[in-house]
Amino acid sequence: MTIVRNAAELGGTDARETALACLEAGIAAANPERVVADAVTLDDQMLHIADDQYDLTDYDDVLVLGGGKAGVGVARALEGVLDDRITDGVVVVPDAADLSRVSVVVGDHPVPSERGVEGTRRLLELAEAADERTLVLAVVTGGGSALLAAPAGDVSLGDLRETTDALLDSGAEIAEMNAVRKHLSAIKGGRLARTAAPATVVGLVLSDVVGDDLSVIASGPTAPDETSYADALDVLERYGIDAPESVRMRLERGAAGELDETPRNTDPVFDRVRNVLLGSNFGSLDAARNEAESWGYDTCILSSRVRGESREAAKTHAAVAEEAIFTGNPVSPPAVVLSGGETTVTVRGDGTGGPNQEFALSAAIEFATAWRTETEVVLACADTDGRDGGTDVAGAVVDADTVDDVATARTALADNDAFDYLDARGAIVDTGPTGTNVNDLRVLVVEQPE
Repeated sequence: MTIVRNAAELGGTDARETALACLEAGIAAANPERVVADAVTLDDQMLHIADDQYDLTDYDDVLVLGGGKAGVGVARALEGVLDDRITDGVVVVPDAADLSRVSVVVGDHPVPSERGVEGTRRLLELAEAADERTLVLAVVTGGGSALLAAPAGDVSLGDLRETTDALLDSGAEIAEMNAVRKHLSAIKGGRLARTAAPATVVGLVLSDVVGDDLSVIASGPTAPDETSYADALDVLERYGIDAPESVRMRLERGAAGELDETPRNTDPVFDRVRNVLLGSNFGSLDAARNEAESWGYDTCILSSRVRGESREAAKTHAAVAEEAIFTGNPVSPPAVVLSGGETTVTVRGDGTGGPNQEFALSAAIEFATAWRTETEVVLACADTDGRDGGTDVAGAVVDADTVDDVATARTALADNDAFDYLDARGAIVDTGPTGTNVNDLRVLVVEQPE
């Protein structure tokens, strides 16, 4: 199945075809139905999840609760394994789907909405009713921080939305953003596990977080949390975020000890909780590496943990291509250098784009200005969920010919308007929603110098 819908327009050379094939292999490796099938099996009444097993005769109810961008795929795969053994369930996801045992509620991303709040409320009601003879299969996937919206205390949805918008524009990293969101929520930061206690809870996790920190993925609804209300306040201060009064008052009350902190690792609620990592960015990079090697390229995984400002990280990747051409390091052409992680954009202009588009445009400027050789260099960047930033495109494919007017390209980058520039150049990657989310995937193809 072709994942990149406009692959024919983006291809045309061996380097471009290789870059696209690697992108597709990486995204396919994170398909939620595929990773669940690898980890979850049923043998009569014995449910096997990774290295653990659960005797279904010990449970009166099996619930599927959670959400995120890969929520439908995980829930559908669980229905395929368990069928009518699933008693009930709710997943909150970005796109509508029909499942037989689990209710699908459409929410919104990256800013939470009323329909997401309603779906999360229904989910929490099922968790609240769980007892020691309930098995909760918690679906925890990227995007859950926005989709699973449950404002706590006096924080309104409007105030939560305003705070989320400010965090998204600030350039804060995901762990910093989620430290704030956990302390404004009734489900994040281990609170789903606390609500479901004394049920047995198994978190089925697809990571969209650098380093696969369980407490950060979807803001860690089933994981212990070591951040505090004071940490959340510090994020607001460092990024100059003027949060609504209800948000600041809740965080200040928590920092003063007037509110319970999120549950720590020592909390007994986690005695009956197990989290299983089903898919990650490195798994996708590994699949992309295998694909590149099948095309005859030497490969190097630079890192699965690239972060920081997109346009700056792109310059480093352009320098890696240059080094490979002139010194053969870190790998000699023909080569494919792969990286993942999650870069950020500090929004200063009023254009349209996303981290992968800014990364691609910045790299293309470097390709056009920093050095010129007879070697073909292609960079493909994509968000594995198919939606880069606030756009409906995944990213871009660029080379040394993408930028033919450096001044115009730099102006677009300064205005955070990478989409319009790259779209006009026929460089945009269109996948549509992929049904998964394991962060960004970048493929740098360096051909043999002539």
